[in-house]
Amino acid sequence: MKFNLKFMKYRKLSYWISAVLVLLSILSLATRGLNYGIDFAGGISIEVAPKSSDYGIDNMRRELAAFSPELQEFTESGTILVRVGLTRDATEEQQNAVVRDIKLILDDHVTYRQIQVVGPKIGNELIRGGIMAIIFSFLLMSIYIWIRYKGGYAVGSFVSLVLDFILMFGFFSIMGLEFNQTAIAVILMGLGYSTNDKVVNYDRIDENGKKYHKMPQDELIDLSINETMSRTIITAVTTILCMLGLYFFGGAVLREFSEAMMFAVVLGTITSIYVSNVILYHFNVRKD
Repeated sequence: MKFNLKFMKYRKLSYWISAVLVLLSILSLATRGLNYGIDFAGGISIEVAPKSSDYGIDNMRRELAAFSPELQEFTESGTILVRVGLTRDATEEQQNAVVRDIKLILDDHVTYRQIQVVGPKIGNELIRGGIMAIIFSFLLMSIYIWIRYKGGYAVGSFVSLVLDFILMFGFFSIMGLEFNQTAIAVILMGLGYSTNDKVVNYDRIDENGKKYHKMPQDELIDLSINETMSRTIITAVTTILCMLGLYFFGGAVLREFSEAMMFAVVLGTITSIYVSNVILYHFNVRKD
């Protein structure tokens, strides 16, 4: 399938849209912050196995509704994971009281496999570790692009990755999705997906720059993007279809993961086409 879309024609519009999205993300992060999950905010994790097939996850969700629990069922092992959040200033006595209340409610309907309590101190350490993992990966990808291309290619990729970084955090804040260790994995996968897409586009631009010596730069970039458009669409659509399967059939636990991954794929595709290439337009591609 051949495309002949004029992407560089709307390059100024992409600046305005990017600026508005970054502003919204920063405002949301400053005012609403992130909805930290149990991993980061602290909480209780209890793994149980129902004694009877008549007592399942729906019964537990109904009886524990006052605790707003997260329930995850593992069909292979026949166990159910119950996760209950705590306030950041919860004392050890309060944590133990919640565990006792949950045991009283579940009574003798289940057997207990494992009980873990994540305190606020451990949650803070996990937050720092997760953020450091994202920043470290971000820096390594930026260094790779700089060594691989240099010049305008490196600048365009770096700015685009910064935009991906801010908008991914903004998405979690605006949508109120739970920010936990899974969210860290989503952001890292999103940055990796976006970087891969940029490399594909840049390789084609670099190749066409050596082939078409007299073609205007905006036409050269448009040609290169159009030539890789089929690959871009197929990759994005197949990934989104997989995420839709998780969204509809993966249960409540995987629903937020699939939403964030679909956003990451769409975001990485758009910033690869517009942001990184629009910035590259202001540099001498053939010289780079």
